[in-house]
Amino acid sequence: MAVRIISGRAGGLQLRLPKGTDVRPTMDRVKSAIFSILGERVINARVLDLFAGTGALGIEALSRGAASVVFVDSDSRVVTTIQANLSHAGLDEHATSVVRADALHFIQRHACCSEPFDIIFADPPYTQKRDDFDPGLELIRNPALAASLNLNGFFILERRTGEPLPSVGSLQIRDCRKYGRTTVFFLSHGSG
Repeated sequence: MAVRIISGRAGGLQLRLPKGTDVRPTMDRVKSAIFSILGERVINARVLDLFAGTGALGIEALSRGAASVVFVDSDSRVVTTIQANLSHAGLDEHATSVVRADALHFIQRHACCSEPFDIIFADPPYTQKRDDFDPGLELIRNPALAASLNLNGFFILERRTGEPLPSVGSLQIRDCRKYGRTTVFFLSHGSG
């Protein structure tokens, strides 16, 4: 599967995939739709890319003018690949950091100590069976997620189509788009 940057400074550039991992990159048409919906909100945004995989969402944001991106993934091979992709795209000198950490632990630590993000992407592993641990649900149930998101910010969560997502806490579903096997949820603060 080829993964590329769609638009901006690094538009058209192919990204590397981490070897020996179960990374499931966001498809180009899904990524294009996400950034079309976000529009100019990306420009000068502080972005967090959780379960970052290839780093494609965060690198796309940088390519389109985001001020900074923090990439978080727990796999050391993935972290190395993201660093290589940033360098390959010529975006490694921007205000970025690549953190090897569990996404749920990272968001818990971040909420109490740092400035909130304008955009948070999360593309966690899909569950295989009904009783499997669901990192997407655990993330949205965690009050630290809402605390880590700017009051006017957006949380974008990818899930397997058919996996429900309850509105929990102060984040509410604003939009939901289905693209084959992937459903993308756009959430923000408040009820308005």
